[in-house]
This record gives sequence, C-alpha cells and structure tokens, in this order.
Amino acid sequence: MPDTAYDLVIRNALLAGSTGSVEADLAVSGERIAAIGHGLGSGKREIDARGRVVTPGGVDSHAHIEQLSGGGVMNADTWESATTSAAHGGTTSVIAFAAQHVGKNLRRVVDDYAALARKGAVIDYNYHLIVSDPTEKTLKQDLPALIGEGHASIKAFMTYDAIRLHDEQMLDLMAVARENGAMICVHAENHGMIAWMAKRLVERGYTAPKYHAISHPRASEPEAFERLIAMSALLDQPVMIFHVSTREGAAVIRRARGEGVKVFAETCPQYLFFTREALDKPGLEGAKWMFSPPPREVEDQEALWRALELGDLLTISSDHAPYAPDETGKFMAGPNANFKQIANGVPGLQLRMPLLFDAMVSKGRLGLSRFVALTATQPAAHYNLPNKGDIVVGMDADLVIWDPQKRVTLSDDLVLDRTGYTPYGGMEVTGWPERVFLRGKPLVEDGKLQAEPGSGRFLARRAGPAAAPTGNLPMELDPARNFGAKLL
Repeated sequence: MPDTAYDLVIRNALLAGSTGSVEADLAVSGERIAAIGHGLGSGKREIDARGRVVTPGGVDSHAHIEQLSGGGVMNADTWESATTSAAHGGTTSVIAFAAQHVGKNLRRVVDDYAALARKGAVIDYNYHLIVSDPTEKTLKQDLPALIGEGHASIKAFMTYDAIRLHDEQMLDLMAVARENGAMICVHAENHGMIAWMAKRLVERGYTAPKYHAISHPRASEPEAFERLIAMSALLDQPVMIFHVSTREGAAVIRRARGEGVKVFAETCPQYLFFTREALDKPGLEGAKWMFSPPPREVEDQEALWRALELGDLLTISSDHAPYAPDETGKFMAGPNANFKQIANGVPGLQLRMPLLFDAMVSKGRLGLSRFVALTATQPAAHYNLPNKGDIVVGMDADLVIWDPQKRVTLSDDLVLDRTGYTPYGGMEVTGWPERVFLRGKPLVEDGKLQAEPGSGRFLARRAGPAAAPTGNLPMELDPARNFGAKLL
C-alpha cells in the first residue's frame, strides 16, 4: 500500500458510534471515511489520538440563525457567527429555519435565506420551512416545488398571535406534506391557555421575567400534543414535536407511539439543566433564561431523561435562539418591558455537545453510544441528511476528537455567537472538543476556525422513511370504508 494511501489517519482512538465503540484507527480519503481498523496504511497527515474519544460531528436539527422572529425581532447571529460557534462546539451540520411571515412569498423567503447561508455558513446545513401564511399559492405551488428541491420538512406553530395556524390550516398543511413527502414539525402549546394566563398576569402587575414561566401552564403542552396527534392520526401524516418540556407531554408521546401513531419528538439541553427558578433574578436579569416553552421542575427533567432512555424522545437539539440582552434583542421594548414584550430564546449551538458529553459520558448518564445517537445519528437519520451522523466507512468524515478529561468552566467570554452571554455560565463540564473536521478537512484546531465563510454546503434531502405514512387511514379517509370518497 503506498505511503500516501490516505489523506488523514487518526490512530489509537476510541471511535464512538451509535451502536458501540471500538479502539482502532480511522482513515480518511477525500471527504469520506475510507477505513476503520488496526494497522492501517500511512496518511499524508496522521494524528495520534491515544486517550481521546472520536465521535461523528454533531447534527443540530433545530436552530434559529439570522432569522426574524414572529414578534419582529432579528436575532443576534449571522450565518457566519452562528456556524462558527457551532463548529467550536463539535457541531458540523445544522438545520435552521426559512421563516415565512404573513403576507410573504414563501419562495422568495427561501431564496433570500439561501443567499445568506451561502455567504456565511462554515458547516453544512439545511432549513425547515416555517409556514405561517398557508395561502392557496403557498400550499399548491410553492411548497410542492420547494419540497421537491430538497426542503423536506415544514414547521408550524400552534401558538403566537402573528404566526400560529388554526386546526383547519394545520390539517391543510399536513395534507400537502403527505402528498409531497415531507415531515411536519410543530411548536405545540395551547394558545388560548397561554394568552389568558399572560393577560391576567400583566393586568395584575405580575410583569417580571419570572412570570413567563407561569404564563405557559404545563397543561398547555399535553393538550396541544393530544390535539396535534389526533390530526396526525386522522391524515396518517407523521409529525415531529419540538422541545418537549413536561413529564405529561412525554407521557402523551409514549402513549401515542404505543398506539401506533407515527409521532416523533425532541427536547433541548435547557429543559434538562434548568428549572423555572432560573428566571427568578433581580430586575430584568431573568430574561436571559426566557424561552418557550419555559423550563419546568426537577421531576420534569427526570421524566425527559427517562423518555430519552426509552426512545420516546428521538433527538436533543439546541433550539438556538440568540437574542442579545439589550435594546437590539430581548429589550427592544425598552428597560421597563413586561415579560410578554421580551424576546424568547436562549443561545445554545456551541455548548449543546459539551453539555451533553459531560452529562451523558463524563457523568455516565445514558453513555457514549446514546450521546452519539441523540446528538448526531438519530437527527441525521430522521431528517434524512445524506452521509451524516455516524462513524461508518463511506460516510462524510465529519469528526470530533474529544479530550475526555479536560475540564472547562463555561462563561460568556467562551462562546462565539453574537448573543453576548450564555445561560450556562459558571457550569463546569468535563470533556471538550479538541479538533473538529468537516468532510475530512480541518474545521477547528487549536481553538481556531480553519474554514472560510461560505464553505458549508447545502444538504438537499428527501424526507426519508420517517415521513412515510403508515398506511393506516381512519375510516373517514379510507375510500374502502367511507363510501368511496377520495379525500387525500
């Protein structure tokens, strides 16, 4: 075998996949993993990774980047800053959001957003299509065409005045997804409960950020889940439920899956590490921990970990929503803003992987293979990202070399997004990304970015098996049982 058989050889590493780990060498040729084994031939570059752990690059399937919120606030990150921070945390692929607001042309929204990503992204990417104005043109022209071009997931909201869909609109959107092969992703909370609670709190003078946690009653989550799942079952259209926060919500998902409904769900680090007490700070300081749904109780954290263990929660995403704690972001409404006027969301793209490595690997909760599955393999498989998410010969050489012993105290100065703070400041984690590779090329080494803005690639994708209907139509939509009516 010639001395330059491989472009890169990583030797003596613990290679961690979603089904197990092995001490071996890994070789890269071009952009792909070429071989895994012992005594592999030499490479143009070799790294001795003895004592290190190598995982696939993280796949963050839920991040808001350079996006205008439903409340009209532009988040702090550009594609360059967001993906640079992601790279330093070991994330090499991201799915963000091309967000349609009411009155906007979805095709133009996607084209404009694609231009921003092409200019700035340093990791590979795709987008979910947020639909808030399901006009006939959106449903019958733009969505089918965009799905065919590789945008195979759609997001909808069941709350927020400016962007929420009513049940009938949700059913229309699901029908389009079913016909064209796309996954439906949903922010599911009961809008009426939240609006009623928020109005009552503000009218009675309870306006501090901590009351945000009270304004989203925990009952609003399972109620919306049940309603969404009923719609999913009616149309036999699979759905992904975003950011599950309560034990009741997790229980609804488990029951529905047991009954054969094709429903998937995710949670986020903020629901695993924070409770509502995080918002109880002087003045407006608690706004830094405002996100929706809000953090809950310790027993909810335990229920979510259990749901991750059981497989009822499929992925852990960051829900990166970077609003600076100043007049450009969270406090756009001024220094006396009430909790309803403060932008919701926290940054998390960079620290998702280190936080979960610490919890799952260093502290032993669920273990290394489940860490890989939940942060890379399962999101890549669910959203059908080509060649991403695992350490397998032939896959893209998206690799993270971890120092499993390195201890790092998280701080505002450490993070590289443009939010200006991290809600995880002061926490210590054990285990840190030492080197990151994207498609076989150095992405981060010695704490420095090695890639140029715009070097990330768009990952065109079909929806894949997760979005395929089960074939179990209810009587009302089955022509064999509904007197021949063809409704889908």
